[in-house]
Amino acid sequence: MASPAARIGLSISLATGLYGVSFGALSAAAGLLFWQTMALSLLLFSGGSQFAFIAVIGGGGSGIAAMGAAALLGIRNGVYGMQLNALLRPRGALRLLAAQLTIDESTATSTGQQDPLEQRRGFWVAGIGVFVLWNVFTAAGALLGSTMGDPKQWGLDGAAAAAFLGLLWPRIKGRQPAAIAVVCALATVLAVPLVPPGVPILLAAVVAGLIGWFRHGHEQEGLEPDVQPHADGGPRPRRPPP
Repeated sequence: MASPAARIGLSISLATGLYGVSFGALSAAAGLLFWQTMALSLLLFSGGSQFAFIAVIGGGGSGIAAMGAAALLGIRNGVYGMQLNALLRPRGALRLLAAQLTIDESTATSTGQQDPLEQRRGFWVAGIGVFVLWNVFTAAGALLGSTMGDPKQWGLDGAAAAAFLGLLWPRIKGRQPAAIAVVCALATVLAVPLVPPGVPILLAAVVAGLIGWFRHGHEQEGLEPDVQPHADGGPRPRRPPP
């Protein structure tokens, strides 16, 4: 039976992978060739950066502008990498593979666990799962884009957001973290019509960072893993809150 971290990784991989159909179709609609679309998914492999790239290209922007937008959104993966390198301590060639698989989903799945083994398992299951399914469905979207029509009519544009909400919300414990999440969500919604795609989530991160810097509260209050590490085949009971 799959471990808790593996189950989370597999579920988030499926939800995010399906979203690749939307990227493939939108990339084809923006004028990119099939091999160009696949190169973005295989080499860049960062959903927000990929969507930002094709949004600029589709809007008539230059390649340099598209790369700049993609690089701006890719900064977060570098931050993730520093955290995961200290957490997982990959060695040798695994460090290169881990760097390629360091994305939102693998980071969230890994850091949502407390047991070191579960952290590693969650990272690899989510990272590899998303990479494989994202590229498979990107290819399907690129090949079938002309026959699918608008990808939004299939609801694929909301798949990734729904997956993240399902992963994040059960981990929020306490009124203050919930209030911060609501404020960040509001900031994101207000920024969507004003800034390029992908930038609203960066603004929300800035808002959360500022609140965290200036807030005064209990140190024990915050996010908690949604699944506790299991021992002897079963989940451990949660400790009572302090």
